[in-house]
Amino acid sequence: MTGQTEETIYGKRKDAGIYPVIKQIDTVAAEYPATTNYLYLSYEGMADDFEEDCSRAVLILGGGPYRIGSSVEFDWCCVIAGKTVREAGKKAVMINCNPETVSTDYDEFDALFFEELTFETVREIYRKLDPEGLILSMGGQIPNNLAVRLHKAGMRILGTDTASIDRAENRSRFSGMLDELKIKQPEWKALTDPKMP
Repeated sequence: MTGQTEETIYGKRKDAGIYPVIKQIDTVAAEYPATTNYLYLSYEGMADDFEEDCSRAVLILGGGPYRIGSSVEFDWCCVIAGKTVREAGKKAVMINCNPETVSTDYDEFDALFFEELTFETVREIYRKLDPEGLILSMGGQIPNNLAVRLHKAGMRILGTDTASIDRAENRSRFSGMLDELKIKQPEWKALTDPKMP
């Protein structure tokens, strides 16, 4: 609406000290204090509902809504990654916005953020929790598309490195790598205009 970039707006928000707080989803209709690990970010609040130390935690980015490039097998990978993190003695924190997945079951992770997988959301949760790092290579297309920006913003990516993710996701870079390795590939073209042949 302002014609300014996301980073410019973030800089202004940062200068003004405007950050979201972590709120807890009330799953018991206020009958008694909620103790679930269902969380979300809100710019309407003065204090966090969630105070656990997550400095040794690992954030895992889920697959989001099921669609092409993001489906049930990615959810399974995220759940197994979470189990592995917990077996290693660390807290596992999931960010996902699809309530129809195993990765959003209350007992699969130490904390679960029901949030859209956007750069802003991931950056704010990372800033709030100060985790050991992020696993994004399990969630499919949506987290993979965020890889380069998250890395450039100084977030520690665990597992498959950002350059490898980008090389596999960027069709032109992947094709160039195949050419360098002299691996045959079908002819292809990136079309950006409906009138292109």
